Amino acid sequence: MSQQITVIRGDGIGPEIMSATLKVLDALGAGLSYDEQHAGVAAREAVGQLLPEETLASIERNRVALKAPLTTPVGGGFKSLNVALRKHFDLYANVRPAISFKGTRSRYEDVDLITVRENTEGAYLGEGAYTAPDGSRAESKMVVTRSGCERVVRFAFDLARKNGRRKVTSVHKANILKDVTGMFLEVSRDVASEYDDIEFNDMIVDNACMQLVMRPEQFDVIVTTNLFGDIISDLCAGLVGGLGLAPGANIGKNAAMFEAVHGSAPDIAGKGIANPCALLLAAAQMLDHLDQHDNASRLRKTIAEVIEQADRTTPDLGGNGTTESFTDAICERLVR
Repeated sequence: MSQQITVIRGDGIGPEIMSATLKVLDALGAGLSYDEQHAGVAAREAVGQLLPEETLASIERNRVALKAPLTTPVGGGFKSLNVALRKHFDLYANVRPAISFKGTRSRYEDVDLITVRENTEGAYLGEGAYTAPDGSRAESKMVVTRSGCERVVRFAFDLARKNGRRKVTSVHKANILKDVTGMFLEVSRDVASEYDDIEFNDMIVDNACMQLVMRPEQFDVIVTTNLFGDIISDLCAGLVGGLGLAPGANIGKNAAMFEAVHGSAPDIAGKGIANPCALLLAAAQMLDHLDQHDNASRLRKTIAEVIEQADRTTPDLGGNGTTESFTDAICERLVR
């Protein structure tokens, strides 16, 4: 019996990289069936809603979703649908690996770290958000809870233990934001005391950013709050070649959503040159979540081979290929 997942093709380049990813999953023999649903600007055009109830019901039913990028306006416009989905399904842990691939345009080699970002509290919750009618003042509260901090820190330590990683670094700003991130640091230290097999340290966020670009090899698993995690995980993507190689998993108790973390890139939509790697690597995270560890490893290994050999890769990876040719290069290796 096949495993059904919810598929959201998204906006911009989303449909192109999703088609590529589903083709690869089929070539891999993952045994998945796809419950395709709408979200984003494309959904508004198709069904008149940005986030239809049918989409939410599908994710609740299947408990696993694979999502391409959704448009989020800068400044005005509608609120982030990604944040809405995380909040609706309480997807509290955002897992962002940053791993070097040979053959990419990267300043570093052998980077291998994971950022675990608290996904439902903090600055992005927008508690009490307000803008004065005359535009002279804007405010928003940053709120965290002890239980919210504890579950994501514990998730990071369990992830480290499960994956044979040796160290967890808690990133905070407790010297200035003494209450909000001070609580996160305090909880991190409490939880760390229960994991004698995992080394623990903490680091102020500005220092952490500097250390990441100076000596990224000193990090293994980073756990941090919502806003800091958003920034740090993109910084880490820059260490390994950019957001085109950055997948993300959003994990909750009753559902999980896997996504490419880059934007919808409307400037290249329809040109056939979008790099599908971020979504493909998110699909590998999804396969691990579904206990298809062998298929996840095969997929990552094959992507690495294609990139290293520059076999029909897309322009952002230094090649002259297309989304389709890159996908074909992966599929051909998988079915040998």
